[in-house]
Amino acid sequence: MKTGWFWPLYGDADEVVFTYSNSRGRAHIEEVLSESFSGTLISDGYAAYARYAAAQESVTHAQCWVHGRRYFIEAQKDHPETVTNALQQIAKVYRNEEAIKTQGLTGEKKRQYRLDHSKPVVSDFFQWCRDQLAQGGLVPSDPLTKALNYVLGREASLTVFLENPDVQPDTNHLERALRPIPMGKKNWMFCWTELGAEHLGIIQSLISTCKLHDINPYTYLVDVLQRVSQHPASDVSDLTPRLWKTRFAENPLRALIDPRHPDRQNKQPEATVHAH
Repeated sequence: MKTGWFWPLYGDADEVVFTYSNSRGRAHIEEVLSESFSGTLISDGYAAYARYAAAQESVTHAQCWVHGRRYFIEAQKDHPETVTNALQQIAKVYRNEEAIKTQGLTGEKKRQYRLDHSKPVVSDFFQWCRDQLAQGGLVPSDPLTKALNYVLGREASLTVFLENPDVQPDTNHLERALRPIPMGKKNWMFCWTELGAEHLGIIQSLISTCKLHDINPYTYLVDVLQRVSQHPASDVSDLTPRLWKTRFAENPLRALIDPRHPDRQNKQPEATVHAH
């Protein structure tokens, strides 16, 4: 048996794709994103993403506050007061994010709100982390040492969201979208072939993206499986859920067993004769 991995990617237009690879190496990231990608890459703390971003001049790497927060939670048993202090500081950032959402701020207004309210909190937090290490008394293997070094080593990446209003401070949106993969992991063990696993990722990508755009996956798949044979190959992107919604969702192709299928709606009911 061989082990494989799904590398989920969540695009800025609310589309998710589960790309399959037989390794966890940086080469897969380079293959999928390639040198043509430019913009901001938001990821967890996996080092392969950081190495990829560092090698690309056109890529800004942002990292996830929730993953950093988890390291502090792991140290809470040994350092309850210190960790509580850290968690409260991080919570202030998220209260500001909730205020931004409540006020409906976007673009420059969102950026300015973060600079005015979250940047001082973030700056104080990183200084507090440095002060904790400077006090001494923490051995390298201490969970708190690991938590402090984790966030300090990613300070630049963790502050990207302050300047870019389109960047979220965490990857929670991706975590929610990828739930079908870990929930079905016992089934994925029996894909039989790597090609089967790759095709599984494609189907899950389509279904998950449908849900992100409030599309009924059944309606979408019934339409696309019929439409694909007559649709121009050069315009295949039109059949992805986000674009399909704008082009075909109002009048999708139906299955023959669907009461809404035109042939069933136009068919005259047969006369019923009662014989004695």
